Amino acid sequence: MMCKFSRMFRKLQIRAKIHKYTYSPVCKRLIIILALIFPVAPVFAEPLPLDQLVEKVQARYEQTGDLVARFVQDATIKSVNQTLTEEGTVYFKKPQRMLWDYSKPSHKKLVINPRKAWLYIPDDNLVYIQDAKKLLTSRITVKFIAGIGKLKGDFKITSTPENYIDEEGNYLLSLIPYSKEMGIEKLFMKINKDTFDVMNFTFSDIYGNTTRLTLTKMKINNNFPDNMFYFTPPAGTQIFEVP
Repeated sequence: MMCKFSRMFRKLQIRAKIHKYTYSPVCKRLIIILALIFPVAPVFAEPLPLDQLVEKVQARYEQTGDLVARFVQDATIKSVNQTLTEEGTVYFKKPQRMLWDYSKPSHKKLVINPRKAWLYIPDDNLVYIQDAKKLLTSRITVKFIAGIGKLKGDFKITSTPENYIDEEGNYLLSLIPYSKEMGIEKLFMKINKDTFDVMNFTFSDIYGNTTRLTLTKMKINNNFPDNMFYFTPPAGTQIFEVP
């Protein structure tokens, strides 16, 4: 299910006669971003059993208080057969704070804290403001961005024996959410063999749309201040309050 900010993006793009489609980065389908840590070069060893691997990934998530990383997001909308690639920098801090700063192909910024969410589109001189509680309606989403998410409790995690390890020795996993409230049909993760960081993931929704997210240059536990996740619109910006 496309989230509310996604629909805003599309309306603005149509009005500007730019025929591109994208998912909102704060969409409930991206909650696993909290588990991502920048990987290092793999060292081959005996593969871990699935349960131990999941425990390692969970531990990495729980040890992360905040993070910053470069991201590349490829979103394919099945109904129009189009793929949009976007790039930028993402910042996250527990609990419930995110900043997605898009730089390519156009600039936009999505800022979320426990109270408010701002979507700023400088090319259109617009900012949308919404109550964060109305945006984050999924129980699972709230758990993960609050720092209390549990992979085993919220997902059925499997591995296919012939595809468990890639050519570089990294793990490949498939996750299916127990609850359909996230709008995700299936999620695929690549996990670094040495650090147990999630290197990238690909997911599909119930409509057949797919998104691939890859993070690089990640740094964790930077002690970001809370006020970093607040947005003040520039003077003269049109402001729209989203119900």
